[in-house]
Amino acid sequence: MSLAANTPARPPAKFVTGSTLKHVINMTAAGSVGLIAVFAVDVLNLFYISLLGQKELTAAVGYASTLLFFMLSLAIGMSIAVGALTSRAIGRGDRDQAKRLAGASLVLMVGGTALVAALLFPFLPQALGLLGATGATAEFALRLSRLLLPSTPLLAAGICLSALLRSVGDARRAMYVTLGAGLAAALLDPLFIFVFAWGLDGAALATVTARFVMLGAGLHGVLRVHKLYTRPNAATLRATIKPFFAIGLPAVLTQVATPVSNAFVTRAIAPFGDSAVAGWAVVGRISPVAFAVLFALSASVGPILGQNLGALRFDRLRSTMRDSLKVVLIYVLTVWAVLALCSPLIASAFQAEGLGRDVIVFFCSFVAGSFVFNGALFVANAAFNNLGFPLYSTLLNWGRATLGVLPFIWWGGLHYGPRGVLAGWGLGVVMFGVAGVWWCFRVMRNLEAKSQPPEALWQGKEADAVVSAQHNPPP
Repeated sequence: MSLAANTPARPPAKFVTGSTLKHVINMTAAGSVGLIAVFAVDVLNLFYISLLGQKELTAAVGYASTLLFFMLSLAIGMSIAVGALTSRAIGRGDRDQAKRLAGASLVLMVGGTALVAALLFPFLPQALGLLGATGATAEFALRLSRLLLPSTPLLAAGICLSALLRSVGDARRAMYVTLGAGLAAALLDPLFIFVFAWGLDGAALATVTARFVMLGAGLHGVLRVHKLYTRPNAATLRATIKPFFAIGLPAVLTQVATPVSNAFVTRAIAPFGDSAVAGWAVVGRISPVAFAVLFALSASVGPILGQNLGALRFDRLRSTMRDSLKVVLIYVLTVWAVLALCSPLIASAFQAEGLGRDVIVFFCSFVAGSFVFNGALFVANAAFNNLGFPLYSTLLNWGRATLGVLPFIWWGGLHYGPRGVLAGWGLGVVMFGVAGVWWCFRVMRNLEAKSQPPEALWQGKEADAVVSAQHNPPP
């Protein structure tokens, strides 16, 4: 009997056959459920805080969220490297390599976020001051930040595990990771905030507990169901660091551009008072819920592109991009119409008054439409990260966060107040969304002309180094 006959069949790469539109919709739909649950809990959290009757508390959540979004962006950026590397290995049919990458990536993500959190912790008061927080609002924001920041390595681990599940095409279990966290927070928030009367501290404790739930659900799917994990030794970690951070660092820089942009907007709105900042905090909560499908799409399209790139199916790369952009257009136009109709109800639900109410209604009625171009930019960024050109995403996102934000919000705020700031924030993304899509299709054409993946892909000497390190550990 031949050796091949005794070798167990490996599961085929899921995304290299079948309708790309179906893959995009299925992966995005499953991812959206989990994300909507998490974002909806954030909205409920802010809603519960608003019921305490102190606008300083609501504004404090806005400041703290803007700051802690940097840590979330760090974790998401590194998870892009996890998904890109493992999905390519799976697309090539090398599951053993994917398991080694999974183990090393989990260690690198948790260690990296823990280090950054430790470095940031002593400087939280200064960071909140830069955002414009003052007085009692600054004190509340500092307390919330100090409670949540130490748990960010748990969040990073959960995000990493979810990315690994998406890389093998298990959208359902990837959904369970975020859905479980969302449900836990939804149950604990009112209990801790009102029943136990812990207020802001209760909201923080509910969030930390939800992150433990997220970690448990992810470990079950990756370790027990898919067994997509090999415990890394020191040599394996050293061999993985270079390709991991070759994608991860540019991806982190890309992701960090978004909270930088939000920080600029927060700073521009701060001079108009706590009411305006509280309105901006509500916008910062409702927009992720309303457009969760776009965030899920950008995360879901990566493994589809990665597997097809590993299989050198350039025709499927193009069709995946086209199908993703169709989903963006149809979805955003639909949600924009719903937000515009419901804007007065949304503002009233959060007891927003004055400038805060004006900010919410203006966003829902006008600025929400700019997410068509935001969605296009999200898809282009996901493509660049998974095609081996993460620096292109970095350039686009930082261009958007600076040239596409600062001059627009400055001029808008100077002439039209908080409305002008929001309008400038929305208008600046238009040219970058269009440029990102054009550039992405150009990269795909160049790759197809060469008929091989770019040098940045995980292959060749780096793959050999990991295999050698795994089987020949140092004495």
